Amino acid sequence: MEKSSETNGYLDSAQEGPAAGPGEPGTTAGRAGRCAGFLRRHGLVLLTVSGVVAGAGLGAALRGLKLNRTQVTYLAFPGEMLLRMLRMIILPLVVCSLVSGAASLDASSLGRLGGIAIAYFGLTTLGASALAVALAFIIKPGSGAQTLQSSDLGLEDSGPPPVPKETVDSFLDLTRYVPVGIMFLVGSKIVEMKDIIMLVTSLGKYIFTSILGHFIHGGIVLPLIYFVFTRKNPFRFLLGLLTPFATAFATCSSSATLPSMMKCIEENNGVDKRISRFILPIGATVNMDGAAIFQCVAAVFIAQLNNVELRAGQIFTILVTATASSVGAAGVPAGGVLTIAIILEAIGLPTHDLSLILAVDWIVDRTTTVVNVEGDALGAGILHHLNQKAMKRGEQELSEVKVEAIPNCKSEEETSPLVTHPNPAGPAASTPESKESVL
Repeated sequence: MEKSSETNGYLDSAQEGPAAGPGEPGTTAGRAGRCAGFLRRHGLVLLTVSGVVAGAGLGAALRGLKLNRTQVTYLAFPGEMLLRMLRMIILPLVVCSLVSGAASLDASSLGRLGGIAIAYFGLTTLGASALAVALAFIIKPGSGAQTLQSSDLGLEDSGPPPVPKETVDSFLDLTRYVPVGIMFLVGSKIVEMKDIIMLVTSLGKYIFTSILGHFIHGGIVLPLIYFVFTRKNPFRFLLGLLTPFATAFATCSSSATLPSMMKCIEENNGVDKRISRFILPIGATVNMDGAAIFQCVAAVFIAQLNNVELRAGQIFTILVTATASSVGAAGVPAGGVLTIAIILEAIGLPTHDLSLILAVDWIVDRTTTVVNVEGDALGAGILHHLNQKAMKRGEQELSEVKVEAIPNCKSEEETSPLVTHPNPAGPAASTPESKESVL
């Protein structure tokens, strides 16, 4: 494994900087290189935040013009294009993630530990979804903000079929278009809202609810599960994983954290390489506790924005759909936002309010990724403990079998009348009666 991959590229620019030349010019070149590297790594995040700020300014400037419904439709059209492109790639993205996750499972090596890992991933994700729904109903981030006007843009009539394009080009175009689409989405929502303060307050409550759910699940529930299985201090285990946690918070990508997570969990916490390299790649694809939390909170938040009372059947659908769709969520920044549309359509809610989630996802996605990788790490620690316990039990049973075999052999040698062996000289060994008994 290359060192640059373990550090996720963060040290590359620092190593290249001093090589530019001695003295002040080299230092200046090094700083310029580091700045350029930072912009390359976080360019999409910076552009997204810039789009949110520009959209807020655009919406605030246009509110005083009292735009009619047609003008608002034209303003929201670029944002509606972004939402439709996102919905277009949901199915291929989920299918590819599920196929890659299933392909990474080695049926011959699953065995008992593999079954425990799958059960751990499923139960913790379902528990995270239930916690998120409970917090959303308690805090009610969308209550009182039912002031959104209808966002149906009347674009249901499809035009002529588009010209076919390459798949890679389509994804790259979507990535470049995200900041522009978000700017118009936020701007149109601000124009449509009757009370801006209520919208900002609701979004703040949504962010607080999501982060609170991440804190409870990552700081209490997951460590408690680790302690129940291992009877060890979970926070001492997590202390050796500060580097991958920082990487997860900075990159918002579970996949990018995988190399440093493997290195730290093996070297700092002593987890068997066979366990870590088997369970961590699977967990990076199928174990998304943090994503399940913010998806459930977002679904309830959007339901409250639209003044929809969720029934018991719809709540159950949210739990099951969030647990299943988090398995197919890509381990990349904003990967979970795409699967929220699946949940919304499953319970009959409109998807146009996803623009509000996209506007603040760059904040929530950081704690989401930290909880995702924490669940993977603690799962690997639990499996390592169970594996060590099973190995010790097997060694103890084997030693007990060997101890019992020694007196049995001696007893057979002493009592069998058909086996002769030399005996120490003595009066009993030379008597004729003993020879006759043997014959």
